[in-house]
Amino acid sequence: MIDANKPLSIAEIKKVLQTITDPSDERLDAFRLDSRKGALTALNSWERKIEKQQLKEMKLQEMLVYEKRAWSHGKKLVAGIDEVGRGPLAGPVVSAAVILPKDFNVIGINDSKQLSLAKREELFEVIQSEALAIGIGIKDTTVIDQVNIYEASKLAMIEAVEQLEVQPDHLLIDAMKLPLSFPQESIIKGDAKSVSIAAASIIAKVTRDRMMEEYDSIYPGYGFSKNAGYGTKEHLNGLDQLGVTPIHRHSFAPVREAYRQQHSSL
Repeated sequence: MIDANKPLSIAEIKKVLQTITDPSDERLDAFRLDSRKGALTALNSWERKIEKQQLKEMKLQEMLVYEKRAWSHGKKLVAGIDEVGRGPLAGPVVSAAVILPKDFNVIGINDSKQLSLAKREELFEVIQSEALAIGIGIKDTTVIDQVNIYEASKLAMIEAVEQLEVQPDHLLIDAMKLPLSFPQESIIKGDAKSVSIAAASIIAKVTRDRMMEEYDSIYPGYGFSKNAGYGTKEHLNGLDQLGVTPIHRHSFAPVREAYRQQHSSL
């Protein structure tokens, strides 16, 4: 129990700081007058933590601009749409459509490429639990090779919208226009500008990464669980030594060349 008549120990100050979230809390003034190095270090650490939190909160509000504008015009179900997997040599392209509630207030949502694996997994679960609706679209290598990766990405996005349990009344799309009747906005680098698109990028990324982990157990030797199908040295070595698998994209030059080498030696 803390004795109010004697100075707090550094450990006690740290404990109190853990309970303070308001920068105007009067206890902070007393800590600022404490000349002990440990007290100042603890206070500086707390201030940096609060500053980071405030920046994240500001970022969230910035990323809600497109959603708020749509809501202010009477739109109630705004879907953010994004895809992952355009660049890999193997695996599907995966898209997600996410409709978030107006009171969505989760700090840390961002472009999935900017997040650590652990953070993506954490936010994936949060989005799954809080979203009003989530749709997933997947186009495999057969489709990619038939229509090209750009068109396959578009088809995956359309499928994601169609898979939503509720019909959206406005679409926010990362750098793409879709042949759908819904009002829509194409936003360049939308996964860093719209929280709904960023949420979709997280859902799509985690979904695809998990698929590639499963493929790694089916087709070992390419490093799919680590490289998600991108053309890393391990992956290219696997192509040279093991050949082309059913999930490789023949329309991509390194795969096409590996397939030609594989069959010319038979």
